[in-house]
Amino acid sequence: MTDVLAIPLNALRALEMTARLGGLAPAADALGVTVGAISQHIKRAEERAGMRLFDRTANGLRPTPQLELILPLLRTGFSSIAEASARLVADEGRVLNVTLGHVSASRWLVWRLAQFYALHPDIEVRLLPTDALVDLSRPDIDCGIRFGRGDWRDVEAMSLARGEVYPVCAPALSERLKTPADLARVPVIRDQMTMLSWTEWLEAAGVPDLELSGPVYTDPALSFDAAVSGQGVLLAVGIMSEHAERLGQLVRPFPQGVLPANGYWFVTARGRDLPSRTRKFRDWLVGEMAREGGQ
Repeated sequence: MTDVLAIPLNALRALEMTARLGGLAPAADALGVTVGAISQHIKRAEERAGMRLFDRTANGLRPTPQLELILPLLRTGFSSIAEASARLVADEGRVLNVTLGHVSASRWLVWRLAQFYALHPDIEVRLLPTDALVDLSRPDIDCGIRFGRGDWRDVEAMSLARGEVYPVCAPALSERLKTPADLARVPVIRDQMTMLSWTEWLEAAGVPDLELSGPVYTDPALSFDAAVSGQGVLLAVGIMSEHAERLGQLVRPFPQGVLPANGYWFVTARGRDLPSRTRKFRDWLVGEMAREGGQ
């Protein structure tokens, strides 16, 4: 028996992640490396194996039957490695790595961390903001906060809140808004990355055929900044705009709101034992969301 792997560990990890996600780019994002690195790992693995391991199709990379045969072994092996790595960290470990969206980080969590530190001064929270879905089985990720329906694969999801959705804008702009129909006469910020629906809100407000126009952004955090700067009206989850409303940076011009199907979730890798620092953070999040009126 030899301790030298026929195919390097990093190459095996690239194979498993690419097979799971169906492409080089999502695998690279999940592993925190470049697309070129993933491509080289796969090439090296195929050279060592002496066979093609992926079929290139119009829908992405598909594992060949030979690779499909060993994928369960790879997944079991990497799951065991992740568990072993987690057990090397003491249950009362100090650092908690949290992945979450940019808006959740900048508009909600960062303003409340002082309260968490007051309760748990022994825990250091490290935020990893990204709008990509990070692989929660990574040993350097403890947990995350996600917005959606809670039905992600290989994820344990606990509902935190389904916050009310409504328009917000800078105070000066709100003076031009007397009824929802006035939205047709002011800039409306359109966030191409959002999961919120203007159509749903307009129907609830009784103006379903209203035509909206205004600046377009592809970053939810920048959309918030644009609203604060007075560039237009933004559709937001109240939980995320609450702090800016409290400071007087944003106001709610209309009383109408809708409760979306999507919500905020506390997420961890499926089957992972949670150390006490993760459980403490989870319980604090649940309490904070409930205190602020999350549904």
